[in-house]
Amino acid sequence: MPRTWLTPTLLLTLAISLADRQATAASFYAPPAPDDESPVFSGQAELGYTNLSGNTDSETLIAKGRLTWLTGRMTHSLLGSTRKIEEDDESSAEQYLIAGRERYDLDGPHYLFGFARWEKERFSGYRYQTTFISGYGRQVLAGPEHTLSLETGPGYRRDALENGEIKNLAVGYGALDYEWQISEGTSFQQELSVEGTRENVTTRTFTAITTQLNASLALRISHEVKHNSNPPQDEDDDDTQVNTDTTTAASLLYHW
Repeated sequence: MPRTWLTPTLLLTLAISLADRQATAASFYAPPAPDDESPVFSGQAELGYTNLSGNTDSETLIAKGRLTWLTGRMTHSLLGSTRKIEEDDESSAEQYLIAGRERYDLDGPHYLFGFARWEKERFSGYRYQTTFISGYGRQVLAGPEHTLSLETGPGYRRDALENGEIKNLAVGYGALDYEWQISEGTSFQQELSVEGTRENVTTRTFTAITTQLNASLALRISHEVKHNSNPPQDEDDDDTQVNTDTTTAASLLYHW
């Protein structure tokens, strides 16, 4: 699949967040524990659109949404996202993702988790992928300046390839989420997850710097990378498959 990259100077993104600022639940892999002031129910939505014309005509649409609610020691999360890129009226990237996550906090800095994820990405060689993972997590650092959580566990993935083949794979999973409160209004976040099977290793990273503009608005610069060590060949594309997709975005976040 062609490499996708969006620089802040070319991207005008409007992101609307319904989540409380203190509930840094933007991370899906190894998220930090909710604090005592976290709302029982919160949500987050993001919408980005770019239209470029000239030597190359292109349109980019990025949409994300999240719901999170708390019941006792349980944290429930639902996540959905889509990304579509068209160049000269032809799609060069199209991705859909739906996921659900459960977290159960144990005594001390320990927790159990489980999540399910379905994703479909054109030009990747897959018709779709379905993943189930569960395991153990630990809150290594709990702020206020630094937070760090780690988790690991086994899982299962079902790969439906474009050629009709179905592969059922065992997965080894590990992830971390780190946040540094640089100053009162500025924070740095790093999220990393690794999923290994006998076929390939998939690595996802999310890096962001968020600066609070006022009580309701914040500016975020983020960079996402997804790397597949051995992607299957797309039958509609005779070129060699690209292992890495990247997305760089400048987002305006609104909180209430």
